[in-house]
Amino acid sequence: MAFGSRAAGKHRGSSRLSRKTAGYAGIAALATTGVVGSLAGPAFAASDKAPSMEDTGLTAVVTAEDLPVQIEAQAEAQEHAAEAAAAKAKAEADAAARAAEAKQKAEEKAKAEREAAERAAREEERKRLNTFVAPVDGSYISTQWHAGGGMWSSGSHTGIDFHAASGTSVHAVGSGTVVEAGWGGAYGNNVVIKHNDGTYTQYGHMTSLSVSVGEQVTPGQQIGLSGSTGNSSGPHLHFEARTGAQYGSDIDPVAYLRNHGVDV
Repeated sequence: MAFGSRAAGKHRGSSRLSRKTAGYAGIAALATTGVVGSLAGPAFAASDKAPSMEDTGLTAVVTAEDLPVQIEAQAEAQEHAAEAAAAKAKAEADAAARAAEAKQKAEEKAKAEREAAERAAREEERKRLNTFVAPVDGSYISTQWHAGGGMWSSGSHTGIDFHAASGTSVHAVGSGTVVEAGWGGAYGNNVVIKHNDGTYTQYGHMTSLSVSVGEQVTPGQQIGLSGSTGNSSGPHLHFEARTGAQYGSDIDPVAYLRNHGVDV
C-alpha cells in the first residue's frame, strides 16, 4: 500500500533553517556554560556541518573559567600602577622637602654670616671711635707741659708743642663734638673738642680750620692746618688736654695721650 510504504521509509530530514537554529543554540550554550562536549556536540551532530563564525556572527568566546584570571591580572596591574604612582609622588615630595630644608639652611647660614659680619663691623667701628691718635703724624714734642718762660701769661706752658711746618694736617685725637672753632686770642686760630669721655682737647696757632662748632669728629679726622697765628714764635701746633672747656683746666697732655693708647 502506498500508505504503508511511506510509513516504512526514511524520516524526512530537518530543513536548513532548523539546522542553523540548532547550531546557534549550541553556540549560545557554549558561551553560557563553556562546556563544549555536552551541549555543543548534539547541535553539531544534528546538522550536516558545524556552523562557521560567519554563520553565527560571533567573533570570540570567553569561558567562565577565564574570567577570574583576567580580573586578577587586571587588579594586579592596577595595584602595581598605583604603587608606582605613590612611590613617584613620595620621591617627588621627599626631593621637595630636601630642597626646602637645604634652602632654609642656606638662608640661615647666610643670615648668621651677615649678622656676624655686621657685629664685627660694629665692633670695629666702636674700637675705631674709641681709639685715640696723635694730633700730628710723625712729629715730636718740641716744648713740654709746664715749661717756664715769659712767653706765657701764666708763667708756664699750659700744653705741649708738636713740631709741624706750616700747612701740616692737624687731626682730632679722638671722637667728640667741636665746642669752639675760630679765633682764640693768644691761641690764634684754634679748635676745642669735647670728647665722649667728658675730657677736652685744644689745638692752637693753626693757619686754617676745617670744622665748625657742633660738628661731630672722629679719630684722625683733619680739623685744620698748622701755622703760627696768635702768640707764636714760629709754625707749630699747640696741644692741650683739659678737664673743662675753659683756660686753666689743663692736665698733663703726654699722660693724657698715653692713657688713651697714643705713644708720644
